Amino acid sequence: MTDQLPFPERPLPARRTLLRAGLVAGSATALTSVADRAHADSDTTLTLTGRLPTGAPDFLHLPFDVPRGVREIAVSYSYDRPAVPPGTPGNSCDIGIFDERGTALGGDGFRGWSGGFRTEFSLSRETATPGYLPGPINPGTWHVVLGPYQIAPAGLAYTVQVTLRFGAPGPAFTPAYPPERARGRGRAWYRGDCHLHTVHSDGRRLPAEVAAGARAAGLDFIVSTDHNTSSSHAVWGPLAGPDLLIVPGEEVTTRNGHWLALGLAPGQFVDWRYRARDNRFPHFARQVHRAGGLVIAAHPYCPYVACQWKFGYQDADGVEVWNGPWTYDDESAVDTWDAALATALRDGRDWLPALGNSDAHSAPQVIGSPHNVVRADDLNRTAVLAALRAGHSWLAESAAVQLEFTATGHGRRADIGERLTVPADAPVDLALTVSGVPNGTARLITDEGQLHQSPLPADGAPATVTWRTTASLATYVRAEIRHPRPDGTPGKGNAMGPDLPWGPMAALTNPIVLHGS
Repeated sequence: MTDQLPFPERPLPARRTLLRAGLVAGSATALTSVADRAHADSDTTLTLTGRLPTGAPDFLHLPFDVPRGVREIAVSYSYDRPAVPPGTPGNSCDIGIFDERGTALGGDGFRGWSGGFRTEFSLSRETATPGYLPGPINPGTWHVVLGPYQIAPAGLAYTVQVTLRFGAPGPAFTPAYPPERARGRGRAWYRGDCHLHTVHSDGRRLPAEVAAGARAAGLDFIVSTDHNTSSSHAVWGPLAGPDLLIVPGEEVTTRNGHWLALGLAPGQFVDWRYRARDNRFPHFARQVHRAGGLVIAAHPYCPYVACQWKFGYQDADGVEVWNGPWTYDDESAVDTWDAALATALRDGRDWLPALGNSDAHSAPQVIGSPHNVVRADDLNRTAVLAALRAGHSWLAESAAVQLEFTATGHGRRADIGERLTVPADAPVDLALTVSGVPNGTARLITDEGQLHQSPLPADGAPATVTWRTTASLATYVRAEIRHPRPDGTPGKGNAMGPDLPWGPMAALTNPIVLHGS
């Protein structure tokens, strides 16, 4: 998954130059503070050192006092990386900061997070390192938060240096949040990437570069989803426009999976300091829902540490089944999602829509590959989120792919994400029109599996595939468009062996549900 490559939030130990503070092995927290302040206008540096044993808590909150008159706080950190046997994780540790309002889960004290992507940061009233929130430097007890997610058998020794710079505060930071609507086409199909990173977390692209990339990819909207911070929300305003809707969000990066909070209130922060066993995910899902946003389980089969989804789907509004370039873990995600469709429809529950996003961090990762094509009432935050929630969407690898998918029967018609109610044995005709996928293969899949397959033209010209069924035979029908396999063949879908049965995905629809009356 592109969450980790090529510029991971949690880099491999050989690439880390981080700085930390923590525990003496097997004992209570041990902090060493050195304050050398000659006069009222000098800097004060506090040095916090310690050692963490294997099995230390997920998050350590290291207190330090901020007196009156501090203009800026600057933090740097490092930790050791002892040799480890093959197959044994080495040391890796993240960092962030909370202000005098405290470290309570979901509280108001959050002031920034950079994971393992930066070795230093600073913040003041007027400015802050990306990932951190500018604002008042009020007196009181602040905390550096450490996130040691891998500790070598020998432990992790860290050093954190906190520099307090005194002086008159600068002017207050003025946020520039993006507008909630762009110039749309009324009820229409709109293209958008809902999982993107910038320099405000572990991306290399500036927000301006992401916006330019979205426009180049033919997108109508994007969602900003930097890891565990809301700092980028306040800079998107000048980068949006009549042609591009920018929606605030966050990728909430926990120890038991990542999830996308789409459509947050501007500046809203969602906490990540919990595991599935803590039973806190439902609370934060409700927080997102109260803001009118969506909860999307991200890349559920990503093989990297802490990425695989362990929270269940009962509080989610959708699942990201396609993340960046098509790989085997996307196949697993689609298979799991497809199996859940039949279960949900059997039980009379809402089914989870599928989403596809680029998760692009840096070049050469491609913004908008893949993306979602949603049928929304207009190009605004509320309408786009409603369309995603309802599953009125399909997934495309690029704007070159065009697709229409409908079901008709008994004088009625349904589109992607809709329900068609017909007499159980009445014929239902499915029509799938595709272009932009040379030598592709169109697949029609129901709760029985694939029941129809057709080749697409070699030149990618528009082609229509038709197929007839009934509501008594199919609870739902969805479509996949695949590229050829590496050997040039389309695949059959019924072969078992070491190779994937299909080539990479080019497009994927949410289902049309068939209901027999």
